[in-house]
Amino acid sequence: LTSCLSHSSLENSFLYSYQNALHGFSAVLSQQELQTVQNHPGFLSSYKDKLVTMDTTYTSQFMSLNPSTGLWPASNFGEDVIIGVIDTGIWPESPSFSDHGMTYPSKLPSKWKGICQEGQDFNSSLCNSKLIGVRYFNKGNSARDTIGHGTHTSSTAAGNYVEGASYFGYADGVARGMAPRARVAMYKVIWDEGRCASDVLAGMDQAVADGVDIISISMGFDGVPLYEDPVAIASFGAMEKEILVSSSAGNNGPRGIPLHNGIAWVMTVAAGNFDRTYVASLTVGNDKEKEQHIIVGRSIFPLNAWVKNETLIYNKTLSKCDSLELLSQAPRAIIVCEDTGFLNDQMRAISGVTNLAGAIFVSKDPSRVDLESMSCPGVLISTMELATVIDYIKSSDNPIGAIKFRQTVTRKDIAPSVAGYTSRGPSPNCPAILKPDVMAPGSLVLASWIPNGSTALVGKNMLLTSEGFNLISGTSMACPHASGVAAMLRGVHPEWSHAAIRSAMMTTAAQLDSSMMPIKDFGLNYTAASPLAMGAGHMMPNKAMDPGLVYDATPQEYVSLLCSMNFTRNQIMTITRSNEYDCANSSSLDLNYPSFVAFYDKNVTTGAMLTHKFRRVVTNVGAATASYEVKVAPPVGVKVAVWPQRLVFGKKNEQRDYFVEITYGSDGEGMVSYGSIVWVEESGKHTVRSPIVVAPTSSAGSVWMHV
Repeated sequence: LTSCLSHSSLENSFLYSYQNALHGFSAVLSQQELQTVQNHPGFLSSYKDKLVTMDTTYTSQFMSLNPSTGLWPASNFGEDVIIGVIDTGIWPESPSFSDHGMTYPSKLPSKWKGICQEGQDFNSSLCNSKLIGVRYFNKGNSARDTIGHGTHTSSTAAGNYVEGASYFGYADGVARGMAPRARVAMYKVIWDEGRCASDVLAGMDQAVADGVDIISISMGFDGVPLYEDPVAIASFGAMEKEILVSSSAGNNGPRGIPLHNGIAWVMTVAAGNFDRTYVASLTVGNDKEKEQHIIVGRSIFPLNAWVKNETLIYNKTLSKCDSLELLSQAPRAIIVCEDTGFLNDQMRAISGVTNLAGAIFVSKDPSRVDLESMSCPGVLISTMELATVIDYIKSSDNPIGAIKFRQTVTRKDIAPSVAGYTSRGPSPNCPAILKPDVMAPGSLVLASWIPNGSTALVGKNMLLTSEGFNLISGTSMACPHASGVAAMLRGVHPEWSHAAIRSAMMTTAAQLDSSMMPIKDFGLNYTAASPLAMGAGHMMPNKAMDPGLVYDATPQEYVSLLCSMNFTRNQIMTITRSNEYDCANSSSLDLNYPSFVAFYDKNVTTGAMLTHKFRRVVTNVGAATASYEVKVAPPVGVKVAVWPQRLVFGKKNEQRDYFVEITYGSDGEGMVSYGSIVWVEESGKHTVRSPIVVAPTSSAGSVWMHV
């Protein structure tokens, strides 16, 4: 750089030098200085800094993790595996980062090269056998978390056991991360003042150099091509060192911006709902009356309150619950609010007055409402339950009601389901690869939080803190679940590649909910969920430990994919950082991936048929000798042929290839259809499932049309 810029310019403008996950630097340059750099013989590419988007106890039990059998004991709960978290920093004093029960620092893996970087209110003694390293970027002053997001995600992935954890009494119990004995290294790249690509690159670059096993990144960049996506660029370098990168899909579902982090060499995680619900008991009538009804509705009102023996009112003038002027004139009572479709506005209005004792809110289906908090003493019930309340009010001379809060229940009939907010595929920058990959719990996840940050609002201006834990939702919360599971799989199978770990998690995922019905999509009227929403399905950690077969992939195979996407040589080298990879005889969209996707043009005459051919290679990681037969569930209106129909393995790690031919056409309506290919071991021990999706090109966006 000294040959391009003056020494004074370098001192004032230079930010980072990247040497591991990518080769390059970031700096503040004038247009003239940039042109000078671009004329240098070693120049490949440049792009402006970008803003990154963050995607924001019981979940381990929900995923059948058991301290006696399965992945937890087999991996020793993730012991000695290092998860590098790229986020907002960490609150080291949280009990989730205590090293109680951990081995001593002298027994840390020899490959660990990281440090505990000191800073403001953060000295090196705050690191321990659990939190083994921290670094911060953006020339900041400390790795301490001032937002909460990083503390939450890192404790979800690998938090230690904490008894008595709860969110104001909700979800109380023992909190722990997915891999409670794994090590945590935090790389703070998000700040109150901003969130920039250059910092994210620096954090991932350093994590690779430090020797982490897994990178967990709950953030992403929307609307950028692969060669300008910091996550794509840095994760390629991580992949070359067999570091699995687990990333969040984004929170713009169900019909918003397509998912981000749809990168072939990372694991992209969608968010699901699980079976824990937070409720309040609404009692209409009292024990002195002949008629008394108890209705269990949804609520997360944070105070330990009991609205008892208050008058119930249902008044058409007031029941929209959207006018502060009208509500302030109501008598002290529990008011019934009609379903207007604007629940948040109603809650704000009720919170803005002091004369009401509580409120009853209504929805056609309360289970489909994304309810994260409640700032007033209220309860959400269904329209059917509302009829019971109104009938009682009309029949009673003195209608009385009560609401009791802080109750946590489980509902096995609706879980898991796809969260409405989770962003959907296909990947706009690489649609030939089906994304997301898997789904993990993401809604109302309890995990550690910064103690000096508010976690609830009561009334108009009463901010509360929940003693170190918070319930929040997002694919940011789903991602660290997958990161923790991947860490434990790395512990059990250190010989597995990043692709093998991802494959094991995908091919063993569940497509049925607890009622043995297809998983439903919360955001699309509870219709059956598509792989474009949930990937291969809901993670099943114990099954992933022994998948039978895996789909592996090498760096050159990813390069072959890039070579088929009409990128320039410089654009490809921006990602790969090397000219060792060759495009001359290697260009294919058909990556060895455990899923299949084919697109059609819905504007083509209905009935016109297309054929898409695939080749896949599977590796036997099960018993030394094994035989598998294929079972095909084709998408509606699609023909799927697979040959051979039987795979025979004579030893462990032996590979076999097979071919798939999908014949399909336009239905004229642009419908997405899906099915599966399942290899079933003759002994019945293993089933290895891959989803198939056939979708219109409009689902893939302009990038697919380009390639």
